[in-house]
Amino acid sequence: MKPNIEDKATITVQEALNHYCLSPRKFYATLHLPGLSFVVFYYDGRRLIIREEFEKYLAEHPELR
Repeated sequence: MKPNIEDKATITVQEALNHYCLSPRKFYATLHLPGLSFVVFYYDGRRLIIREEFEKYLAEHPELR
């Protein structure tokens, strides 16, 4: 059984898109902006998202939805 997203400290890009009902076009464009505190680069260039930091960012930028 997979852990609940609220129990995870980091989530994948796909999990963020699905869980927060985001626009893929806007979200992928946002991921390329410099200085984002919620994006962590993992091995092989894979991006992980710090869930709590991302939720703070979403509260300040509701246009991503």
